[in-house]
Amino acid sequence: MTCRDEMLAAFDRLERRHRRSDFEMAEVVREVKSAGTRYAESTIRTHVGSRLCSNAPSNHAVTYDDLERTDRGWYRRKR
Repeated sequence: MTCRDEMLAAFDRLERRHRRSDFEMAEVVREVKSAGTRYAESTIRTHVGSRLCSNAPSNHAVTYDDLERTDRGWYRRKR
């Protein structure tokens, strides 16, 4: 499973459990780590805040349009 796959799966679980769509970075990190990821916290944060976030500054060669930042430290999966 790629880091991106793990992030999207974590959003699925969080959305079902909490019945909301916006999550703080810390919530996402905890969720991914609790599932037993092999990725470092810094990698998780980079993916959520930059690589997967459509409205983040372009800092990576490969990015995805999976998430959007809704407020400082808050993210939502795009549908």
